[in-house]
Amino acid sequence: MSTEVRSPAQLSTEVRSPAQRRRDTEHRLAHDTDVWVASASADGVPYLVPLSFEWDGETLLVATPSASPTGRNLASGRTARLGIGPTRDVTMIEGDVEVLELDALPKERGDRFCARTGFDPRALTTAYRWFRITPRRIQAWREANELSGRVLMRDGRWLV
Repeated sequence: MSTEVRSPAQLSTEVRSPAQRRRDTEHRLAHDTDVWVASASADGVPYLVPLSFEWDGETLLVATPSASPTGRNLASGRTARLGIGPTRDVTMIEGDVEVLELDALPKERGDRFCARTGFDPRALTTAYRWFRITPRRIQAWREANELSGRVLMRDGRWLV
């Protein structure tokens, strides 16, 4: 294995295979902690916030106050668009949202969320909900040279 350190500019010139993009995406889901969550109100007003997440291999779990714009949007629209990573190595996820009251989630899953993120919404007095997001579409790319083949998942099924 090479120990050569490469700059982002050097990395961006290399086109990854779809299989490598999937491995990179799964690594990011397993190891990153924060995700940008985009949602929209019923009348189409967009809202974007960073939230911590936990990945169980199939779904992303986030928590936010029920009365916040994101909480209201996710509960009413039941869809979200997520962005993970920097702009030159991004993973975009479109998913379906399931809304769960704090006590409706199995304790083990909530404990994993808290251990990973360092945040326990169950201990707060503000009314929070869990939002479990099942990916329907996943895209990953670094630069324009990776736009072709960026779709890794469609209709909830991995393509590679």
